[in-house]
Amino acid sequence: MALRAGHHSQVAMNGLKEKVLTLDTMNPCVRRVEYAVRGPIVLRALELEQELRQGVKKPFTEVIRANIGDAQAMGQKPITFLRQVLALCVHPDLLNSPDFPEDAKRKAERILQACGGHSLGAYSVSSGIQLIREDVARYIERRDRGIPSDPNNIYLSTGASDAIVTVLKLLVAGEGPTRTGVLIPIPQYPLYSAALAELNAVQVDYYLDEERAWALDVAELRRALCQARGYCCPRALCIINPGNPTGQVQARECIEAVIRFAFEERLFLMADEVYQDNVYAEGSQFHSFKKVLAEMGPPYATQQELASFHSVSKGYMGECGFRGGYVEVVNMDPAVQQQMQKLMSVRLCPPVPGQVLLSMVVSPPAPSDPSFAQFQAERQVVLAELAAKAKLTEQVFNEAPGIRCNPVQGAMYSFPRVQLPPRAVQRAQELGLAPDMFFCMRLLEETGICVVPGSGFGQREGTYHFRMTILPPMEKLRPLLEKLSQFHAKFTREYS
Repeated sequence: MALRAGHHSQVAMNGLKEKVLTLDTMNPCVRRVEYAVRGPIVLRALELEQELRQGVKKPFTEVIRANIGDAQAMGQKPITFLRQVLALCVHPDLLNSPDFPEDAKRKAERILQACGGHSLGAYSVSSGIQLIREDVARYIERRDRGIPSDPNNIYLSTGASDAIVTVLKLLVAGEGPTRTGVLIPIPQYPLYSAALAELNAVQVDYYLDEERAWALDVAELRRALCQARGYCCPRALCIINPGNPTGQVQARECIEAVIRFAFEERLFLMADEVYQDNVYAEGSQFHSFKKVLAEMGPPYATQQELASFHSVSKGYMGECGFRGGYVEVVNMDPAVQQQMQKLMSVRLCPPVPGQVLLSMVVSPPAPSDPSFAQFQAERQVVLAELAAKAKLTEQVFNEAPGIRCNPVQGAMYSFPRVQLPPRAVQRAQELGLAPDMFFCMRLLEETGICVVPGSGFGQREGTYHFRMTILPPMEKLRPLLEKLSQFHAKFTREYS
């Protein structure tokens, strides 16, 4: 004992005291987390921006961050009515100003009455302000053409991401072969793989069919499920509709087939529907899982467990920074719902300004309100521009040899497939990089265009992709697409 104490005092005197928290002693699940959307390529983009500010000469004058669905960072203007109501709630003295329309003032007063101390600075209840949960329920009923929605089954959240992680926490249990498995689409949004790694759950991949515009095939779900049952206990199935990063919009028949599959196989359904306002392709239409489930009737409507998610970050709103969202649960065990409420209470409450924005999104101006015409015009401009940019992206990429892009039916991204020469693949392997990461890094260094390699989202072996947002303004998007296509041609020549 004395020897050990002497050793520790010697270490302390030499200034060599070992840190309590090191890479070896930290939570190994956190070490396994990867989030490609803000990964190494984005860190390099930040460094390049800093170098440009310092006057370092580059072959480009700006870094174009086409890596993330951050609409306002790419120049999209906020919707006036949303910001007017938010401004009035944040600074109630403005309620006396003649510069704000009366309907915005009425909305703000109604929300402030529901806040503790009539102030946005007060905590709300953990599940969100009751008035806003009721607004969300009415929105869902309108969207789903009269199918009832109970505010007590709606929980407001810090964006959709927080609610998704909360539901995953409820689902993860067991050890070894009984450990929870969660089926996720490949390609996927990396939130899912990151959350499953952090929770030490088992990621079960099912592949979307690139040859059929990223369609979801129940036979592939069944293959993934049967295979996974050999090493884990699959308990949940995640669906992203419209798709991220793949931009597909699911047909109603597909949704029905997925619900039947989940019911037969006793899987909890998670429907990520944050892009429900972003549907562009002719003949495509958004169908909520909640609506389809209800219309299928018993036993599906009365027994199939479902959590569906929405957010203010996407759509026509693009209010990413305010972190507003919700989850609605259907057929969840009431005792589990109480546990979910408990889990949310540990985080106190979602950001109240985000809750206010959500209230505006789900209860926008009515046709008789003075703000209606401007609100509708601004909303339509954003969605029409996104539709035009989706079409342009597909067109320009498909004109380039060695690049193939499926139709961007919805959401905010294209996920084109790129052919990479064998010598480029070999060089990437020598550098310890995924081949598409090597391509994307070279693209960034030579053109300033920041996109995310497909390997960060998952893809079939031997195929290479990248995800690019369609959010840049039209005057920047066409040159960006052309420059990217030209770089691919140059890269191909270099390594052929």
